[in-house]
Amino acid sequence: MFTILTIDDEENIRNGLADNFEIEGYNVEKAANGKEGLNIISKGGIDLVITDLRMDGISGEEVVRRVTTENPGLPIIVLTGHGSIEDATKAIKAGAYDFLTKPLDLDHLNHIVKNALKGRLQEQKINELQEKLGNSSQSDLMVGKSAELNRVRTLIQKAAPSQATVLITGESGVGKELVARAIHNQSNRKDKALITVNCSALSESLLESELFGYEKGSFTGAENQHKGRFELADGGTIFLDEIGEINMVTQVKLLRVLQERKFERVGGEKTIEVDVRLVAATNRNLEKEVEEGRFRQDLFYRLNVLRIQMPSLRDRKDDIPLLMHEFLKKFNIKNQKNIKGFDNRAKSAMLKYDWPGNIRELENCVESAVVMCNGDEIKIDDLPLSIQNKSADKMIEIPLGMPIEEAEKILIQENLAACNGNKSKAAQILGIGRKTLLRKIGDSKDEEE
Repeated sequence: MFTILTIDDEENIRNGLADNFEIEGYNVEKAANGKEGLNIISKGGIDLVITDLRMDGISGEEVVRRVTTENPGLPIIVLTGHGSIEDATKAIKAGAYDFLTKPLDLDHLNHIVKNALKGRLQEQKINELQEKLGNSSQSDLMVGKSAELNRVRTLIQKAAPSQATVLITGESGVGKELVARAIHNQSNRKDKALITVNCSALSESLLESELFGYEKGSFTGAENQHKGRFELADGGTIFLDEIGEINMVTQVKLLRVLQERKFERVGGEKTIEVDVRLVAATNRNLEKEVEEGRFRQDLFYRLNVLRIQMPSLRDRKDDIPLLMHEFLKKFNIKNQKNIKGFDNRAKSAMLKYDWPGNIRELENCVESAVVMCNGDEIKIDDLPLSIQNKSADKMIEIPLGMPIEEAEKILIQENLAACNGNKSKAAQILGIGRKTLLRKIGDSKDEEE
C-alpha cells in the first residue's frame, strides 16, 4: 500500500486531503509546514508528496527542490490558491510532477496521484530487474563484450580503488554516467552517496549555489540555509557531468575544492571541509578549450589525473544486439508488454545505422519500437523513419561474429524486401532454388503449394 504525505498550513485542507486519500485506499501522513514535512520524508517510507506552495518558513518550492535533490524519483504535486503560469513554471522547473490550483477537483487530483504512483511502481520494477541482472553491482547497464568496452572496464577496475580524480570523455549519449557509477560502485566509497550534477542544465547563477550551497538571506529567495552538492557527497563521490560548460568564476572555486577540499557557501564566511572523490565528464575537447582561453589550464590538469575515453556506439557495433535485448526487457516491463525480440529486417536496419546519438538514441529507438509494436516481434515498420530509410540502402551489413544461420536469414530477408516479397525473384538473385529459399525461411505452406 502506498503512503502519501500532505503538507499544508491549513488544517482543514490537510484533513480533507487525508480523508480523501484514505477512502482511496492509501496510507496518509500529515505535516503542517515544510520543515515538518521534510523531517517525515527523511525517515523514509513516503511514496508521493502533496505540498502547498506558499507557506511560512520553508516554502513549497523549497520542499520540491530539496526532495528532488535528496530523494530523486519521489513524485511531488504542488497546490496553490494563487495559481499563475509563473508559479506553475517555477514548480515544474524545480522538479514537481504536476501543479494544481485551489479549490481542488478531487477526482482530477486522484487521477494525477494514480498516474504518478503507477510511474513510481514501474520505476521500482525496473530497478529490481537491474538488481537481478547484477547491474547495480556492476556498471548499470554497461552492456557489451566488444574489445573497446572491455578496455573501458579494465580502466575502471584500475581507477576505482584509488582516490584519484577521473575525467571521462566521449560523445553525448555514450554512457559516461555509467562509467562514473561503475567507478563509485567498485570503490571503497560505494556505501556513501554518489551525487550527480549536470552542469549544462544549470544557469551560471544557479550552478555555484547548487555546488557549494548558500546561507539564508544571501540572495532574493534564499529563505533558508541550503547545503550544496559537495556537502551532500561528503564521504562519497560527486560526478560533474558536462564540466566543460562551467564558467570561469565557478572554475576558480572548483579548483580550490580539488586542491584543499575546502569552500564557503554562497553568502557565508564559515569554511567547510569535505572528503569527496571527484569524477567529471565532458563531450568537449578540453585541451582545445584551454588553448582558446575558455577553460583554466590548472583546473584541467587537476581533472585529467586519470582519463577514460568512452567509445561511440558506431565503434562498438558488436554490442548493439546485446543492448537491444537489454532495452527490450526494460521497456517490456515499463509498457506491460511481452515482445520476444526483433525480426531479421529490423535487426539488420539497426546494425546498419550509425547511431549519431549513441546509446541514448538506441534506447529511445527501442522504447519507441516497443510502444509501436502490436505483435510479439518488432518489425522494420515499428522503427523510427530514420532507421527504416537506412534499411533501404543497397548494401547489407553483417557484423563480425554473427552465426552463419543468422547472417543467412538477414541476407534472405533483405533480398525478399528488395524484391517486394517475390520469392522466386529473390531466390534467383541469391542463386538458390525457390524451394531451398522457402525451406530456409520456414515457409512450408508455400513450399507445398
